[in-house]
Amino acid sequence: MMQHYLQTKREYPGCILFYRLGDFYEMFFEDAEIVSRELELTLTGKSCGLPERAPMCGVPYHAVDSYLTRLVEKGYRAAICEQVEDPRTAKGMVKREVVRIVTPGTNLDMESIDEGKNNFIFCILYGQQGKSGISVADVTTGEFFMTESEGDRKIYDEIIRYSPSEIICNEGFMLSGIDLRDLQDRMGIVINTLGHHYFDEGPAAEVLKKHFRVSSLIALGMEDKRAGSTAAGALLRYLYDTQKNSLSNITGISVYASGKYMLLDSSTRRNLELTETMREKKKRGSLMWVLDRTCTAMGARRLHQMIEQPLIDAELIRERLDAVESLCQNTVDRDEIREYLQPVYDLERLMTRVSYGSANPRDLIALRRSLKMFAPIRQVLSDFEGGLLEKLRDDMEDFDFLVDLLERSIEDEPPIQVREGGMIKAGFDEDIDRLREAKTQGRQWLMNLEAEDQERTGIRNLKIKYNKVFGYYFEVTNSFKNLVPKDYQRKQTLVGAERYTSDKLKSLEDTIL
Repeated sequence: MMQHYLQTKREYPGCILFYRLGDFYEMFFEDAEIVSRELELTLTGKSCGLPERAPMCGVPYHAVDSYLTRLVEKGYRAAICEQVEDPRTAKGMVKREVVRIVTPGTNLDMESIDEGKNNFIFCILYGQQGKSGISVADVTTGEFFMTESEGDRKIYDEIIRYSPSEIICNEGFMLSGIDLRDLQDRMGIVINTLGHHYFDEGPAAEVLKKHFRVSSLIALGMEDKRAGSTAAGALLRYLYDTQKNSLSNITGISVYASGKYMLLDSSTRRNLELTETMREKKKRGSLMWVLDRTCTAMGARRLHQMIEQPLIDAELIRERLDAVESLCQNTVDRDEIREYLQPVYDLERLMTRVSYGSANPRDLIALRRSLKMFAPIRQVLSDFEGGLLEKLRDDMEDFDFLVDLLERSIEDEPPIQVREGGMIKAGFDEDIDRLREAKTQGRQWLMNLEAEDQERTGIRNLKIKYNKVFGYYFEVTNSFKNLVPKDYQRKQTLVGAERYTSDKLKSLEDTIL
């Protein structure tokens, strides 16, 4: 085990390795000392074949997200080495592999992330004598943006605009005139330099085309944006490397020109107190606090973006104001929409958990309740003709089929975790119903089969027994061997008895075990 730990650690040298051992994630050697110090955990030791015991500390697997969040907030990266096979059926050492890497910009712990703000990761391909490519993503919502910029001032303003938790960049950015210390110390941004291969134009383009299933970057609106597309490809590759899944929640990329929005430098943003106060760095007292009457976390994040990125295109401004005016004039419809929005959960982050395979049963109930509101909201929006509100209505898909599926399949009050069982309604799936019955009636089934075969064969002392090697079997003493039926298959011969199985017993065994 320790050899595998050390080998895995060598493969992820810049990460603290969380190594799954039973119900705990364990850290050893220097990682254990760091985690013990930063998270105030007890440091113990483990024999490892060396003269001295290896420093060790651990955290319970069910609470690991909170510990990971505290670590990444301090600027660390963590690699999660998980058991990828059932320990009960494993032969030899349980197979383990790294299933994801957690960084400040890729943290998926929804409990610790501010639901009203995005958790952006920012990628910059710095060009010393020309355009720089910029790409931004939020893995918790699936948002993905790309632009190009010239000059350190404009790049810095883009960083301030998004306020990311993590920046990944090429070497050129580290040598630029941008105040990196201000980004790290004042804004708390973690900056990581990526290898040159991430920013190779050809491979970066291929990553984008493969992910979005297009044959050319023209389909993504990037045909004349070499620096921007390379930054986007580098970011996407980094996300693949850290998340180790298909990133199916990232379904599109928004290509924008930085000149589309009002240019506000960092000093102006601070003085205007757009989203936080200048002195206390809190939302209360800011413009966002005054305006925020949103009903959902998605709405709060959208308002946050609108305040941070004021439009300067007159046509877009008029379009937005027309929609606001329509809602102000139709108070009944507006209040009805707000009422339907109240039960809507954070769909963007819910869908991320679903696409990552980390959704729990109660997430599915939240998804069902949220999607159920689409139909009445669309109905109210049908009162509005033209403009953004009509476009919004037309863009809302019909999810009645999914709502119906979730209502038929998931219990109204399911357990918190999938592994607890009991989340699927009775009658939805015959196989599941059969397995549930086996859990409670399996012993009775075996007793019934035993009695049935005793009567059928005339073997009065026939017994159904079990061991870990052979599973369930019929045991027949030698005095009744002549009565063994043809449908029995011999499994083992003992001194005074023989053991058999049958197709019916095998079928019961498959169901029960």
